[in-house]
Amino acid sequence: MTPWSITTWSANKHGTINKQGTINLPRAFNITMAIIAAIAMMLTTAIVALAGPIDGMAAADTGGSRNMYRLYNRNSGEHFYTANAAERNMLIHAGWRYEGIGWVAPARSSRPVYRLYNRHAGDHHYTMNGAEKNMLVRVGWKYEGIGWYSSDTNRSYPLYRQYNPHARRGTHNYTLNGNERNMLVRAGWRDEGLAWYAVGPGRADDMYTALGLPTCNSARVWKKYRDDAGYIWMCMASLPSDWYPSSYYWGWGGTKTDPFPNIGPVYRY
Repeated sequence: MTPWSITTWSANKHGTINKQGTINLPRAFNITMAIIAAIAMMLTTAIVALAGPIDGMAAADTGGSRNMYRLYNRNSGEHFYTANAAERNMLIHAGWRYEGIGWVAPARSSRPVYRLYNRHAGDHHYTMNGAEKNMLVRVGWKYEGIGWYSSDTNRSYPLYRQYNPHARRGTHNYTLNGNERNMLVRAGWRDEGLAWYAVGPGRADDMYTALGLPTCNSARVWKKYRDDAGYIWMCMASLPSDWYPSSYYWGWGGTKTDPFPNIGPVYRY
């Protein structure tokens, strides 16, 4: 049998060839190819859905936006980021420095930012990269879920990631601020490029306002104390030398007025 010989061609099985050389395939063959094409399209759609949008196919951000709070641990050198105000307040009470709103994230998008924790180093890590997340989990990091989302459509607010190769904790920093990024790179940090996209810039946010404390007048300052029942914030100038928080404020809740004239409102958390 000679390949491509016209004598081997069956019109019923393979179709016909007209004078112009056009091949007309049988109906059954066309139906089969249509089914194969449909299956291929479904598989492609499923792969894109799992991988997230690609260039030119970005999904819109949904659900509004969320402030991303930035805190700093002076002892470990770690920066921590959260959209959870209760978690922010807990860390402030525990001694972390509140640095305000780092950026504004979309409440929802197709691009999650994963949060992980290293129990041994006491360090957090954030990444959009699923492979990086899985690799860290395999080597012992705890996956803490989706921390927030990167914008699908807004490219006006890129956050950049830097790495300190000499640190054991606080090894990564994430910032919108190009000057901060450049300063760290000059100091020896490694620029790791784009981390994710925000939908709005950061801004200053007073710690006392964030905690819901009223304005303390100019003659006094807010002081924080820890006793057996929790945290106490006081607007004060000074304290009596024999004053001990847990002996006097045990069990208090809400706002109280202190009997000493040099102490203003007291707030228990």
